[in-house]
Amino acid sequence: MDGNRRENIKSGLHVAIVQKQDQSSGKLSEGIVKDILTKSASHPHGIKVRLETGEVGRVKIIH
Repeated sequence: MDGNRRENIKSGLHVAIVQKQDQSSGKLSEGIVKDILTKSASHPHGIKVRLETGEVGRVKIIH
């Protein structure tokens, strides 16, 4: 599935995100989606979400 489209992301999904400070290294963090922060239908760098751990980043992989 495509992490750039909001319709593919729902609360409770297991995803891998890249946080702002990790964009240059490409380090991914995994977790469960708590909130979807991007309001538009799509975003070229990935939909921004908040994980249950409180981490915020853009979705790169949907598991």
